[in-house]
Amino acid sequence: MTRPTHPTPAELDTSTEARAQDVVDRILARAGTAIQQDSDEHTDYDGDQLDLAERVALQRVGGLSTELEDVSEVEYRQLRLERVVLVGLWTHGTAEMAEVSLRELAALAETAGSTVLDGMLQRRSAPDPGTYLGSGKAAELAGVVAATNADTVIVDSELAPSQRRGLEDVIKVKVIDRTALILDIFAQHAKSREGKAQVELAQLEYLLPRLRGWGESMSRQAGGRVAGGAGIGSRGPGETKIELDRRRIRTRMAKLRRQIEQMAPGRAARRHSRSAAEVPSVAIAGYTNAGKSSLLNRLTDAGVLVQNALFATLDPTVRRAQTPDGRAYTLADTVGFVRNLPTQLVEAFRSTLEEVGASDVIVHVVDAAHPDPEGQIAAVRDVLRDIEGARDLPELVVLNKADLAEPETIARLRTREPNAIAVSARTGAGIEELQAAIAEALPRPAVEVDVVVPYDRGDLVHRAHATGEVISTEHLEAGTRLVARVDDALAADLRNAG
Repeated sequence: MTRPTHPTPAELDTSTEARAQDVVDRILARAGTAIQQDSDEHTDYDGDQLDLAERVALQRVGGLSTELEDVSEVEYRQLRLERVVLVGLWTHGTAEMAEVSLRELAALAETAGSTVLDGMLQRRSAPDPGTYLGSGKAAELAGVVAATNADTVIVDSELAPSQRRGLEDVIKVKVIDRTALILDIFAQHAKSREGKAQVELAQLEYLLPRLRGWGESMSRQAGGRVAGGAGIGSRGPGETKIELDRRRIRTRMAKLRRQIEQMAPGRAARRHSRSAAEVPSVAIAGYTNAGKSSLLNRLTDAGVLVQNALFATLDPTVRRAQTPDGRAYTLADTVGFVRNLPTQLVEAFRSTLEEVGASDVIVHVVDAAHPDPEGQIAAVRDVLRDIEGARDLPELVVLNKADLAEPETIARLRTREPNAIAVSARTGAGIEELQAAIAEALPRPAVEVDVVVPYDRGDLVHRAHATGEVISTEHLEAGTRLVARVDDALAADLRNAG
């Protein structure tokens, strides 16, 4: 009888490396994207998509190398991503989980306008405090970068400033972490004045602890008029250049916060006008690229931008919709979420996320064709828990892209979420069931009335149909007998008219 042989530590390391490389090979074979459907496919409900041409026109131009011999001034260069190598750590979980995370990073990189050339996935219990990967793997990464002629390395994590510097010193090209990549995408896609201010604030919060420059030049003192004309408080011995830059960033951040606060009353006034009219509101929330904008177009013919890319929607869009029985409500499309959403973005976009907290119902859209829909659900709910008022709202889970998902996946998700509704915003399957579910979840008007409305006050009957729940109508000689549930203000008007 022969005893089973146990693999040596060297053989285990080789096996782990082979599995990690196999994950990377599969990612690159799928063009590095987690996107499942034809990017140019739109439905009649999406309208003319006039914004899409402008968005495509802003794609990055290839061939503008950012390769550096001296990377000491890297933070002061404009962020340009073209030819990139991906790097990830597999610290826990399964190989499939590591693959999903790296695929998402590849999709983010492609959305930012870059080309994914290669990837490296390391099995490690914890990141190295100096270079994130460790000296051996960092040297190996430098060889990969040189062989592929890459100009940027993207790390699937948020790097400490010291880790980023240490890795750049070894590989001699720019290193971008996941947070900087997401901020760059937001900067490209922001259109409204408020959205641009929010993105800039998040970028400055990210940059502040990462300022770095040309050695001695950053320690030079700048006094008197040299200190940027800052006036009182800046004269005398002066301050170092890095201190001056930090102060300027803090001043700019304070100005942006004031601007965002000044925009808040306008949003509050619009929400108040909707609530004063007793129009219920529904917010569409969910993971990025789950199909939220497509669903809004299908339900309201809004014609908002639909693009097969991550974070295509940043600015909230509010449209009017109707339940099958004629009740009016508003439907708001919001910014998508992602795993490990940078805290700077959560804080900067808190005003935008107020649309979710101020709604009556949350429609939680899930990409059922994604490799890890359960992970998407958990990530979205983590963010929703941090939004004031959102935790206690009724939630409708919508499994979108059901036409692309495996039936086993739909069945598994319905076991986890028994009340989930499977739909396809592209084909229209399940939309009627979703509309009925929204109508059922909307708050019911508080007052039941049974009045006869004179025929010259047909406007009141129309309001009851639009904002209330009409139980029955009967045409009498004196007017229209109306049995309905309505809000307090309309109930008073109906009784006065009768």
